[in-house]
Amino acid sequence: MLQNTGKLGGCTIFITGASRGIGKAIALKAARDGANVVIAAKTADPHPKLPGTIYTAAAEIEAAGGKALPCIVDVRDEKQINEAVEQAVEKFGGIDILVNNASAINLTGTLETPMKKVDLMLGINLRGTYLTSKLCIPHLLKSKNPHILNLSPPINLNPIWFKNHTAYTMAKYGMSMCVLGMAEEFKGSIAVNALWPKTAIQTAAMDMLGGSGIGKQCRKVEIMADAAYAILKKPTSFTGQFVIDEDILKKEGIKEFDVYAVEPGHPLLPDFFLDQQPEDLAKQMEEHGATPAFKSGKADSAATGPISDMFNIIRGILSPDIVKTTGAVYRFDLSGSYDIIFKTFELKFHGFQSGMEARLCQNTLW
Repeated sequence: MLQNTGKLGGCTIFITGASRGIGKAIALKAARDGANVVIAAKTADPHPKLPGTIYTAAAEIEAAGGKALPCIVDVRDEKQINEAVEQAVEKFGGIDILVNNASAINLTGTLETPMKKVDLMLGINLRGTYLTSKLCIPHLLKSKNPHILNLSPPINLNPIWFKNHTAYTMAKYGMSMCVLGMAEEFKGSIAVNALWPKTAIQTAAMDMLGGSGIGKQCRKVEIMADAAYAILKKPTSFTGQFVIDEDILKKEGIKEFDVYAVEPGHPLLPDFFLDQQPEDLAKQMEEHGATPAFKSGKADSAATGPISDMFNIIRGILSPDIVKTTGAVYRFDLSGSYDIIFKTFELKFHGFQSGMEARLCQNTLW
């Protein structure tokens, strides 16, 4: 893992959504340098399904060596953000770093997504990021080495990343567009960058989305904390970059990535939005000792192995819990040598003990 250098000591870091997950991990990493951390998040009282509050996070930050200021903040609420910014400036004397981590996710298609969910994602991801940045920038401009870091992906215009969850992609790319615009607008004054994981990261939200068993296909939040730290200690000339966690850590000299795995050696689930073919991603993952969750996007490729092996992998990714939650039907079209077996089929998961049911359009496979 990346060692602390003390470069963030005395810096004031304003982090949205820092009561748990990646936001809290970044806060704890900075706290070990002796940083001041503003925990701007909604959870003041314990959540029935999600761990942590702004107060439990504050206690952990103080224990790690930092100073904490817990603030109840819904990033859709301009008044709450303003009050948190004012409290931060009053207590710590300014703001040096802003991490826009707060985010909402709903992976459903256009017809299945209620406008309430659309408004939530746009309000938190896009508007919340823009608004929090806008209110922090006057103070960031007074800092010696100011940074804005958005937890958002590189903008990939491949339609595959839109078609199944257009609203979420629009909202998440909105955060990325803030990076593009603000990096150019404040070039020479404030570094503005984005950070995105190469593989899925285990968080409470991921556990809820993926169901049981998803965690072992993920990396720990510490990899994102280390990557964020690597960015935030750079000079403001490092700006306008869309950084992938693994890539920047390799540049920092990290060679062993299994230490970040929830279950070392287990297949890893690639994250969204990265413009890589499955076979290329598999090769890169194998270079550092990980085993990818799939080998190739081509059904007739030798890298996929027997068709039964391929669908054993799919079982691991599409758990009964996630399909039960979404009510989705997953369809796979096979070509090549498998044409002689059948042309298409539908695979639908149910909440039964067996875990799944296969429906084939032509011949029965199982």
